[in-house]
Amino acid sequence: MGAFREGEEYVSTGGRRLRRGYTTGTCAAAATRAAAMALLSGGRPESVEVETPKGIFVRVPVEALSVEGGKAACAVRKDGGDDADDTNGMLICAEVERIGDGISIDGGEGVGRVTRKGLDQPVGNAAINRVPRAMIKEAAEREMDAAGYDGGLRITITAPEGGRVASRTFNPRLGIVGGVSILGTSGIVEPMSEDTLIGSIRAEARMFLAQDGGRRYLLAVPGNYGRDFVAAYPALNGVQPVECSNYIGGVIDIAREEGAAGVLLVGNLGKLVKVAGGIMNTHSRNADCRMEILAANAAMAGADAETVKKVMGCVSTDDVLEVLGTVGLMKATMDTLIPKIEFHMDHRAKGTLEVGAVVFSSKFGVLGETPSAAKLVRKVGERE
Repeated sequence: MGAFREGEEYVSTGGRRLRRGYTTGTCAAAATRAAAMALLSGGRPESVEVETPKGIFVRVPVEALSVEGGKAACAVRKDGGDDADDTNGMLICAEVERIGDGISIDGGEGVGRVTRKGLDQPVGNAAINRVPRAMIKEAAEREMDAAGYDGGLRITITAPEGGRVASRTFNPRLGIVGGVSILGTSGIVEPMSEDTLIGSIRAEARMFLAQDGGRRYLLAVPGNYGRDFVAAYPALNGVQPVECSNYIGGVIDIAREEGAAGVLLVGNLGKLVKVAGGIMNTHSRNADCRMEILAANAAMAGADAETVKKVMGCVSTDDVLEVLGTVGLMKATMDTLIPKIEFHMDHRAKGTLEVGAVVFSSKFGVLGETPSAAKLVRKVGERE
């Protein structure tokens, strides 16, 4: 476990005191510094201090430090603090050796390779992002200066468990193969932060927009149901969507910031009914209101009090559709509800994007499209 300087180890959020952690990028920089110190100066540190891009200093324990055959190697164990993820507890390792000049940084075992455009690194590079690369370089240069060494260094970052862990991350979908990414824009893991997930969605959106010489329209789904539906939807020509999880508002913001012309959202009624109520983060911990929204729209479509009570007593949106189907109000209710999804998407986009949605049920199929959806389906499908 790393040691932060006094007053920097904890943050307060939601009335709780939570411990910060450090990123895989900080681990790689710390391992590089210790290995370079051992190689160039003969030092055998038990820990090294790293200044993160956020300006927070952390002293990180090092493991398995060795010097053999003109190379030094060291490992640092990832500590995510109170916001642990799939990489928590992994060893991030650095191997350092002398070369003629310059500093070369690459990835080895367990570090992924970029295979698709639109990510932080070019196709073919190790998935070591720009900020961690700068941290690794700075750590190496610090030890080169301390040792008075004016040659070069080859630095190889590895993650022995990376191949196994990567299958639980976004990497396979992003086109990063063979392992994990070395990430971190601040060097620090802020507990309860959603930055990592939003960052992954942004990376996937950038990759999508970079395809086929540059796309203008983003296709987004909340999850696997939407992905499976899109795969079977002929008008979309097999386009692979961006998965935005619960962050409907977030993916609209990302589309604006990345210069897209529009967003087509395809999702199950169970998620998108919340958007019809203006809920832009659809995680159940933030809001539910599915039955209330459906009941209100059913009433607007002509449902009597008894039907509205039945809707309020349902436990799933498919149950609601069955109730509405028995009284002949499924279509009328969807015709009332679905345009509201586009209204709230447009409000979030501030009128700067074309937005639309296709809504389906796994049991009942396509339930309807928002007013602009048909046009967007053509634009996404034709890869304009």
